Amino acid sequence: MKQQVSVSFMLLGILFNVCLIAANLLETKVIQLGGLTVTAGLLVFPVSYIINDCISEVWGYRKARLVIWSGFLMNFLVVMLGLIAVALPAAPFWEGEAHFNYIFSMAPRIVVASLIAFLAGSFLNAYVMSRMKLKDGGRRFAARAIWSTVAGETADSLLFFPIAFGGIIGVPELLSMMLAQVCLKSLYEVLILPVTIRVVRAVKRIDGCDVYDEGVSYKIWHIGDM
Repeated sequence: MKQQVSVSFMLLGILFNVCLIAANLLETKVIQLGGLTVTAGLLVFPVSYIINDCISEVWGYRKARLVIWSGFLMNFLVVMLGLIAVALPAAPFWEGEAHFNYIFSMAPRIVVASLIAFLAGSFLNAYVMSRMKLKDGGRRFAARAIWSTVAGETADSLLFFPIAFGGIIGVPELLSMMLAQVCLKSLYEVLILPVTIRVVRAVKRIDGCDVYDEGVSYKIWHIGDM
């Protein structure tokens, strides 16, 4: 039997990938919000966790695993294409090379940090959503959406900042940035939770789907198990 996916799943999967790619590009800028120092990826990256919550809640951990790996591969592809574009000679009349190279010449440690942190945070988010749904019998969606985001964002920040900026930015500043990222991204989840709840309800109604991960394998490399 052929594996089929719904239009809703396809659209959320595409949006998930777009948000991740945009977030990685925006991560190259460090911004100041009041007294907090964060990366510009904060603008869009939390959306990927909200989509992760929706997919895990409606279609289960298997489909979330598929989308997470697709996001990882698309990010890797964009990074590789960017590095190839940087290596190619620029036209003599083009004056934007320095700016282009600044965005796409990501240091290897930044790339590694971003990809590792993304995998760890996304899979932890999906795992917490799945386990809490089973434990609660499908009740308390708001609680698991919030706590899964806190878990995922914490893992993401604990890995990304030390790998990407360790030895470049002082430890106090690193800790401050990590804490700010976790708090602000989790707050983002709380503020947009009414929208997330409505989207999940609408998708469940449209697709007639509400998966409980009974007996599912949580091994992250079992991509073929859909």
